[in-house]
Amino acid sequence: MRYPPVSVPSAARPAAAPMVAVAHGSRDPRAAATVAALLDAVRARRPDVPVHAAFLDHAPPAPDRVLDGLARDGAGEAVVLPLLLTAAYHSKTDVPGVLNRVRALHPRLDLRTAGTLGPHPLLMDALERRLSEAGVPPGDPDTAVVLVSAGSSDASANATIACLAREWRSRGWRDAVPAYASAAGPKPGEAVAGLLDAGAPRVAVASYFLAPGHFADKVRAETLAAGAAAVSPVLGAAPEVAELIGRRYDQALETVRRATAV
Repeated sequence: MRYPPVSVPSAARPAAAPMVAVAHGSRDPRAAATVAALLDAVRARRPDVPVHAAFLDHAPPAPDRVLDGLARDGAGEAVVLPLLLTAAYHSKTDVPGVLNRVRALHPRLDLRTAGTLGPHPLLMDALERRLSEAGVPPGDPDTAVVLVSAGSSDASANATIACLAREWRSRGWRDAVPAYASAAGPKPGEAVAGLLDAGAPRVAVASYFLAPGHFADKVRAETLAAGAAAVSPVLGAAPEVAELIGRRYDQALETVRRATAV
């Protein structure tokens, strides 16, 4: 005998784990607005996932407060997803500190941590999208690129940017070199000048920043003054970044499932 399919009321279906996307934070209101636009793009791709924004500094709400609210509302789990482009101090110290504090208050809240956004090929695709918007054809053999990040006191984070620049050369550019807005060298203007001195017909700057703010503005002014032909906008709500956030969320949950299955 064949039975008709049973319709499960939506209230009875298991809800997706909330995502708490944790950004660095900035006093510049453009930064929070950009994060909001990015997370709106994530929600459009993943309407099943409750997405919440949080900021480590300079802007509300703090991740502790968002997670506390979820726990008090009855959430049994949450995925904490750092909106950070490299693994450095914030992902290695600040985010674990948040998790430890929340776990002490809500030991029954199952917290999973996603990896930082970078490095990932989708971010390189997003960088080329932004360069194209600035009038720089992807992989132009007459264009050398300076890949500029904020810079970090963590040498491994800076090494990640240098590695990305080396890998980018294979995409057809005349050259690709790293630069750092702070804490390390070369500085963006120095990198632009060095490429021009080496004979590059044109130098473009790829802004490896998630949101606008002090560093992005400083890099634009400094590199244009040094002779850069173009400076790309920040990554912001690029579709590749929204896609990557969804992947990092899924990976965090999949890692737990695999560990549970063993």
